[in-house]
Amino acid sequence: MARLLIEHSGPLEGRVTINGAKNAVLPIMAACLLTDEPSTIEGVPHVTDVLLMIEILRHLGLQVEFTDDHLVITPGRFAGQVAPYELVSRMRASICVLGPLLSRQGRAQVSMPGGCVIGPRPIDLHLKGLQALGATLTVEHGYVVAVADELRGAKVHLSGAFGSSVLATANVMMAATLAKGTTVIEHAAYEPEITDLAQFLIRMGARIEGHGGSVIRVEGVQRLHGAEHRIIPDRIEAGTWMIAAAMTQGDLTIEGARADHLGAVIDKLIEAGVSVEKLSGAIRVRGMRCPQAVDVTTLAFPGFPTDLQAQIVALMSIAQGSSLLTERVYPERFMHIAELNRMGAQITREGASAIVKGVGRLSGAPVVASDLRASAALVLAGLVAQHQTELEGIEHLERGYDHFPEKLAGLGAQIRRVE
Repeated sequence: MARLLIEHSGPLEGRVTINGAKNAVLPIMAACLLTDEPSTIEGVPHVTDVLLMIEILRHLGLQVEFTDDHLVITPGRFAGQVAPYELVSRMRASICVLGPLLSRQGRAQVSMPGGCVIGPRPIDLHLKGLQALGATLTVEHGYVVAVADELRGAKVHLSGAFGSSVLATANVMMAATLAKGTTVIEHAAYEPEITDLAQFLIRMGARIEGHGGSVIRVEGVQRLHGAEHRIIPDRIEAGTWMIAAAMTQGDLTIEGARADHLGAVIDKLIEAGVSVEKLSGAIRVRGMRCPQAVDVTTLAFPGFPTDLQAQIVALMSIAQGSSLLTERVYPERFMHIAELNRMGAQITREGASAIVKGVGRLSGAPVVASDLRASAALVLAGLVAQHQTELEGIEHLERGYDHFPEKLAGLGAQIRRVE
């Protein structure tokens, strides 16, 4: 099993280019099920979640070529309508093939995604939305079976217990593109990844309005065609690099980062005393002194992203003062607390909040990553900890960060992978 050995490093300095957004490319890959013509997607990161989605599409009979950062997806003849457990169980985002499969073929059988270490993430809004469009849904032997002779446009309200759902919005929007009539999605997700998906669908010939807002209108069309599209930059990767610069008191220019996707992150870093400069096509971050403690609440976009909560907790663990981190998206997403405390952090959990008392320094220790973003937080903590940190569970890191250790090493970090 591979692991990372991380030594106390100096300030990270230099330029780093971020990849296309993993959370944007996955539903866009699924959207290729909606046409019988090839599509080309550019800016695709080499991460294991993308490789797994390629496996799922190939299982369904699509031809997929992945060269450099280009994907060419050719539907050809469908080999079936079943997305099996052994693939879907490894990545929750694979549920987004449900809507396109149903819309294109009239039937889809997709394994239930199962549990998740960051807390319950039910698919009830996905099912509610597809039922509103006329699908008959049953759960049989751990699979969602969706059947519809014809999908029809409808008004769909996608508000859940913790706000809107990005993947449910994506699933319903994709299914509605070929439905008869007009679909109105209320309380839709605002996230840039939804806007990117909508723009790809529009390039395929879909008629969509309102994306980027809380109400999306989709007028169904008879068919879609192939399209070419470049994925938006990964705002979570960009935010991780921004926090890395702040933690190491470094100076990083993050090329490709979009300030309009990172407003809440920029505000909190500035409040913590970090210098953030918006450049043309980039963001420069300088951590010129020890950060000040700030309170953070995660919210749906444009609020502070839940996918950066673990990283900001790591930053606050070495800040001056005490901070309160409240998780409003996934209230159970605190598996990283115990591991950071093993490194000398002083973090206590109170319900959906973490109380972080900043300490003078962290201490390297053997730690285990529980999920994708926790793994990034532990890497950042290792960079500022005294002595060596040994991180296991780096398969989580590789789900969403393309060559992260190698990029860190190029910026001055002392980090290496060992088998």
